[in-house]
Amino acid sequence: MTTLDHKDINDAARIIREGGLVAMPTETVYGLAADATNDKAVARIFEAKGRPQFNPLITHVASPDMAKRYVEVSPLAERLMKEFWPGPLTLVLPRKEGSDVSLLVSAGLDTIAVRMPGHDLAQALIQAVDCPLAAPSANRSGTISPTRPDHVKESLGERVDMILDGGPCPVGVESTIVKVAGDTLTLLRPGGIPRDAIERATGKPISSAHGKIEAPGMMTSHYAPDARIRLNAHEQREGEAFLGFGEVEGAGLAALNLSKSGDIAEAAANLFAHLRAADRMAATHGLTTIAVAPIPKEGLGEAINDRLARAAAPRE
Repeated sequence: MTTLDHKDINDAARIIREGGLVAMPTETVYGLAADATNDKAVARIFEAKGRPQFNPLITHVASPDMAKRYVEVSPLAERLMKEFWPGPLTLVLPRKEGSDVSLLVSAGLDTIAVRMPGHDLAQALIQAVDCPLAAPSANRSGTISPTRPDHVKESLGERVDMILDGGPCPVGVESTIVKVAGDTLTLLRPGGIPRDAIERATGKPISSAHGKIEAPGMMTSHYAPDARIRLNAHEQREGEAFLGFGEVEGAGLAALNLSKSGDIAEAAANLFAHLRAADRMAATHGLTTIAVAPIPKEGLGEAINDRLARAAAPRE
């Protein structure tokens, strides 16, 4: 549990109320937070990140009751909230008539992505301002997501008004995003809650999304370091940095391991920080590529492989 500094929370809440930007820790990654009901503040998020405005943002709330002010919550959605909130699950739900969440947040769609973060500082900040916070990852658009305060400073610099320091993020990959439409579930982005856990909790299968962007993290190229990524690498070649998983033989210079014990949760928590470190090592040693060992696709492995595939995709 994070120690709450009430002065920091009050300072951050004041900045949010004045239309500013605060990098806040969550259990997944650091988010670049602004008042989700303030069009100008939300526009500042897009400007600071260099983010395309057709890419929706997640709205962070303090409770299911707060979510119900802005979105229509079906019995199925309520069941998911009860089971997984607070925590790394985002639900894409129909916008409630009269909702004052900025249309910039939802990229003009008739749905809003909402989640209740499982982090004491994020919760304290939302409760202090008593409004939903739009908060994509606190980094330049398309680059590696930040899991530590120094990552935010390195990526955004003076473009953020305050960094609320909560130390390293324990989950380390973004939330799972599920669209709830009537009685059906669609996985828009794998993340901190495995697909099978949601299926067990609801007794319903989850289909996979195809086509238009309906939620964050759906762009083909995303989470990208400066170096190129080579996936499913069984060895480290000349001219490469290396990210291993489990027991690895023959790893040389500029090599890191996401989890020497082969622990998927540990690998998820280390993913973005290790990608950043490998990218710095590649630059230091004049290497052009980061080779990444195969990662199992089960459980959180689905989210890790999703992020790595997007990091390896052709740059848009």
